[in-house]
Amino acid sequence: MTDHPPASPVSRRSVPLWAQILVWGFLLGLLVVLGIGLARVQRPVIAVGRAVPDFTLPLYEGYEYEGLRQVRLSDLRGRVVLVNFWASWCKPCESEAADLEAAWRLYQPTGQVVFLGVDYVDTPLEGLSYLVKFDITYPNGPDMGSRISAIFNREMGVPETYFIDRQGILRYIKIGPFASLAEIQAILDPLLER
Repeated sequence: MTDHPPASPVSRRSVPLWAQILVWGFLLGLLVVLGIGLARVQRPVIAVGRAVPDFTLPLYEGYEYEGLRQVRLSDLRGRVVLVNFWASWCKPCESEAADLEAAWRLYQPTGQVVFLGVDYVDTPLEGLSYLVKFDITYPNGPDMGSRISAIFNREMGVPETYFIDRQGILRYIKIGPFASLAEIQAILDPLLER
């Protein structure tokens, strides 16, 4: 048997207190930043009763607004604006297409209401085919890079429709397709009386 000398304890170098405080402070700060970010994601960028941030919608050829190839929301101030998110692959969108077009044709001559169709996650060819198939005539364009969707913090899919009053305030959100022209009128008419 060989006698070994007793093992010496491994020496540990302790981390200075200031470094520990610095690391824990950094981690705590990181958690706070992540928590704030998560809270923002869960809340809509806009909500009913709040102003809608300005955005510009490029328009498909043949679906311009008063001859313009793009429209800015702020340029529509003084009018009621209906923003409808749709997609060519969306079956519920097809079910409301005729009612939206009928509403547009009813309100468009007054100049007091503007419809904006926002084609969500689609190709221009498929989007334009949809517009022709359903005889849509109101201004429509693609949501390039989902920038407009991000403003509305859309999470439910399509269709979704947002009603903005003459002062640029969001007044109503409709998730899912409209059941009738009368449903659209019941939302728009009170906004026109304001």
